[in-house]
Amino acid sequence: MNSDRPSFATTHWSKVWQASKDDSSGRNARQQLCQQYWYPLYAFLRRSGHDPHASEDLVQGFFADLLAREGLQHADPRRGRFRSFLLTACRNYAANQSRAQRTARRGGGRQLLSIDFDPERAEQRYGREPIDEETPERLFQRQWALAVIDTALDRLASEYANAGNPQWFAALRPFLAPCDEPPSTETVARQLQMTPGALRVAIHRLRRRFGEALREEVRRTVESDEELEEELRALLAAVR
Repeated sequence: MNSDRPSFATTHWSKVWQASKDDSSGRNARQQLCQQYWYPLYAFLRRSGHDPHASEDLVQGFFADLLAREGLQHADPRRGRFRSFLLTACRNYAANQSRAQRTARRGGGRQLLSIDFDPERAEQRYGREPIDEETPERLFQRQWALAVIDTALDRLASEYANAGNPQWFAALRPFLAPCDEPPSTETVARQLQMTPGALRVAIHRLRRRFGEALREEVRRTVESDEELEEELRALLAAVR
């Protein structure tokens, strides 16, 4: 391996985890990390056979344990992608808890991040997952991809809101992906008081910005452009 290759510590999330626990920006970013990945990990644990309460406790305990031992500082990029590192670490944590014949109490007395974890909503969401032979790992990959997409969409919504055009994003969002009953361009143009030509330009710009936002989110966890393209292909394959 090339010794000049940047270490995992150069990636966004590793820097986030190494930030001082007293640093507010670091805490907020760590909270964002946990918020983005809690449901993919929860779905993985549920599909692996854990009940709802145990899955919730394991996810909370896993993030608390990761924070307490500053686990991301020891991640090795040669062993796989960031999402794979998290999945493996969570699987090992759950196995350790099972071997100890106990479910970790929420946080176990350690510092906890504030995660918007609604058990009822999580279980309702899990109940909508396809009932098939999808493995826990594949379910995790799909939910990881959806979480990244949702984060990118939230960024776009904030950008349009900050620009004073929240209604534009709400009206144009259906054009980002196929839907069962897409609105007609004529209807949306009238709604936004735009000409059809101006609407087509607005849709093109939104799609381009969405692509950029998606790449920016994925880039947080990779080291090179090559890995970025690989992760984007994996993301698209997971939701296809």
